[in-house]
Amino acid sequence: MADSNAGLRTIRVADTAAMMALVGPADVNLRAIEQAAPLADVHVRGDVITIRGPAEAAAEASALVEELLATVGRGGQIGPDDVRRVAGMLRDLAGRDSGESPSQVLTQSILSARGRTVRPKTLGQKRYVDMIDAATVVFAIGPAGTGKTYLAMAKAVQALQSRQAKRIVLTRPAVEAGERLGFLPGTLGEKIDPYLRPLHDALQDMMDPDHIPRLMDAGTIEVAPLAYMRGRTLNDAFIILDEAQNTTAEQMKMFLTRLGFGSKMVVTGDVTQTDLPWGTRSGLRVVREILDGLDGLAFCELTSRDVVRHRIVSQIIDAWGAWDAARLRERGDPRRDPGHRRAEPGHARGDRPRARDDPARGRGEPVRARGEPGHTRGDPGHTDGQTGQGGLG
Repeated sequence: MADSNAGLRTIRVADTAAMMALVGPADVNLRAIEQAAPLADVHVRGDVITIRGPAEAAAEASALVEELLATVGRGGQIGPDDVRRVAGMLRDLAGRDSGESPSQVLTQSILSARGRTVRPKTLGQKRYVDMIDAATVVFAIGPAGTGKTYLAMAKAVQALQSRQAKRIVLTRPAVEAGERLGFLPGTLGEKIDPYLRPLHDALQDMMDPDHIPRLMDAGTIEVAPLAYMRGRTLNDAFIILDEAQNTTAEQMKMFLTRLGFGSKMVVTGDVTQTDLPWGTRSGLRVVREILDGLDGLAFCELTSRDVVRHRIVSQIIDAWGAWDAARLRERGDPRRDPGHRRAEPGHARGDRPRARDDPARGRGEPVRARGEPGHTRGDPGHTDGQTGQGGLG
């Protein structure tokens, strides 16, 4: 209960456990509140919280404390990072009547497994989860650390456990970041496994690791490179395409047309971090130009505000974005994608084969040199017409 008088506000907390949860061990949450509301003085004595300062600052600090108490009252746990997130959400919601509140976001449970509860931690993440519930195909585009893949994986496991889906299909494009697959040591499986390891790791966070091999042997859970999706129809499945920024437009079309009856798709990626050859446009960029507005599809844009890793990660993302934007302005070429990799030393732009005008390929499409990604003779999606055999070289 809050009382106000100009720049003075008091909040009485009758529940001792709620007060202890609010201030945190060694007052860590209280210090985070003071940092989030630097113009207000926040003091706790007994069961009373007193907030002093300029009227606007005191009102903002009071709203922050009330939301944190509401989160605790809903059974949520709070820490310094949660205090900062709630403060950020309140700023984002200021002046808008969206019907959303930070306490609702932080207490929306998706999945409870292995003693942990997976839930959204930002407004953007909550909207992303709501889109997955409402749409058939969802594209989640945003920087690293925004929970794109992790939340999609939680929704997939939830769908499997509630029998909304009969299987989970997880896939990634096996695009190298500086190394050729053919030159990496090991068998085909050993070459591909590192690209799929992040999906395995997220899966083990949400399911009993002893059960995963059995489910994979039964085909209930499948983790495979994107090239292996060609020619299939996926019914009654929850399908996740991760690292979609490393798909070409043709690969994206191939993947999306695998959708069968009773299935749901989630496509995730960060268009600023592509490993595609120079000059190849990401399918994740192209797909919005083609499909935006279609019924049953939804696009979710996550930003640095939705990063749930160390708080310096969001600062790195913002700084890098500003640097990329400045480079584009200096070059005077607004059409270039910031995520495209520049030609590497010793492989200048002029070394590439020239584009040719071929109606079958599309005017001006670059001719890929033999051995480059997308023109690998043994690529399962690029069958050799003479041998009829597939496989990664």
